[in-house]
Amino acid sequence: MKRPANLRENKWQVAPAVPAQTRQRLAHIPPVLLQVLYNRGLTDPAQIQAFLEGRYLQSTDPFLLADMEKAVARIEQAVAQNETIIVYGDFDADGVTATVLLTEALRGLGLDRAQAQPYIPDRVDEGYGLNMEALRKLREKGASLVISVDCGIRSVAEVEHANAIGLDMIITDHHSLGPTLPPATAVINPRRPDSAYPEKRLAGVGIAYKLAQALRRAMPQRATFSEEALLDLVAIGTVADLAPLLGENRKLVQDGLLVLNQARRPGIAALAEVARVQPGQVTAESIGFGLGPRINAAGRLAHAYTAARLLSAPNALLATQLAAELNALNRKRQQLTAELSAKAEAMIQPDAPILIAADPSFASGVVGLVASRLAEANYRPTIVIEQGEEESRGSCRSIPEFHMTEALDEVADLLLRHGGHAQAAGFTVRSADLPYFVARITEIAQDRLAQVNLTPTLTIDAEISINEVDWALLEMLSGLEPTGYANATPIFLSRGVEIISHRRVGHDGEHLQLRLSASNGRAASSYRILPAIAFRQGAWAECLPQYIDLVYTLSVNEWRGERSLQLMVQDIRPAQA
Repeated sequence: MKRPANLRENKWQVAPAVPAQTRQRLAHIPPVLLQVLYNRGLTDPAQIQAFLEGRYLQSTDPFLLADMEKAVARIEQAVAQNETIIVYGDFDADGVTATVLLTEALRGLGLDRAQAQPYIPDRVDEGYGLNMEALRKLREKGASLVISVDCGIRSVAEVEHANAIGLDMIITDHHSLGPTLPPATAVINPRRPDSAYPEKRLAGVGIAYKLAQALRRAMPQRATFSEEALLDLVAIGTVADLAPLLGENRKLVQDGLLVLNQARRPGIAALAEVARVQPGQVTAESIGFGLGPRINAAGRLAHAYTAARLLSAPNALLATQLAAELNALNRKRQQLTAELSAKAEAMIQPDAPILIAADPSFASGVVGLVASRLAEANYRPTIVIEQGEEESRGSCRSIPEFHMTEALDEVADLLLRHGGHAQAAGFTVRSADLPYFVARITEIAQDRLAQVNLTPTLTIDAEISINEVDWALLEMLSGLEPTGYANATPIFLSRGVEIISHRRVGHDGEHLQLRLSASNGRAASSYRILPAIAFRQGAWAECLPQYIDLVYTLSVNEWRGERSLQLMVQDIRPAQA
């Protein structure tokens, strides 16, 4: 039997088996768990033990970051002279949490609200990152030092402008470096080749946290803030920004989840309530799908200050009001994303090397989400552009085969500003130059992808028998938490799985519910039922064979107080004879 025509084909790539020598050396670890750890680059016994025990072995000394001493010295001077310091952030969840965190830390050094102020640009009027007009206004209002968080690493001209008007700059950022570092008093980015800090993939909020740590150590007599109390913000920003949950990031998120589940901040308690996250049960997954999107909704459709005010709300009354605002914005964001995704889908050629959709109606706050949907649905690098009269702003999402930021670097002569990561980036271009940009970026994609088979790959941690799936396996894998980007929930393959029954479920039968047979290890006639759900794969219902090969993750389904093991199906193929 063939795959339904409307379901995309995936390549199945089972991870290489653990070498025999490694298996022998780590024979005390169950084989399935060992394979999963090996797939994540964990082969040293000490590393593995630390990982499973929630410890991090490498140095976390913030002063190993290049320019940290310069940054701390300049802030110490500003504190001593009662200067006005501005924390200049970004409007996404990473930028908002970083802005709130560093502002709290500065006020915890004795600065009052006027001396330590947050500034988050308006997405529509100002766009991403540092801008000259904002810096000029901040200087006119008396600011003498601006500290960027989650932005600024490519803002060479903007920092030169700040220097010219007597405004000192400290840049903290985690995005890809440009050809030249900004001429700031200090530039803190772990990606710098001269940075000795072992963790290179901190989120923007993680770097803000390292600066706060360094300030507390440099000024212990003045510091009244607790490093631990800032970790809830670090967890939210790190997970929401899809920073890899390995190394120090994983440890920061683990520790941050402990603080989050104490609901110390009224804003986080209120946000969890509207997101229907049970008190004390916040996980990395609930950040990614519940808290993070609502924080992001403020900057997408209104102003990120609403999210910042929520996270720093002093009481439950204000927090409840602001959480309701974010929840309403998130619903509006969902509706707008669906509408504009349908419009963009009609504008692109699905088989083109790069998908580009541009229109004045594309709202800048959701172009990234629309680009993500198109890239995922078509497995192509995608650019969605909000066209303006003078300037147009684009959001890019890519696939592993195409490094988006490197491609933008090649057309930098056409761009007013750009930056980001390999698979997610943004830019601003003069509208008059937009046709030239589209032509050149398309040519680059055609050249890079001409000989590449663009079929998405499902990376599978291990092939196991369906009979191995039980509560003991789920409990064993719980040591991998928190899971997320780069430390994904383990994916398994089981072959020749018998289907007992199946049916369509959900709106218009979009999803597929399955009941699968798993042996109890005794007589062949003795079996147990494993329930499974395959989202957006309802089309299989008309052509499923009795036996299938199945790719899935494990989860727990809770219904009316009952908990049951459930398979989350990633892909299906008819079983080979």
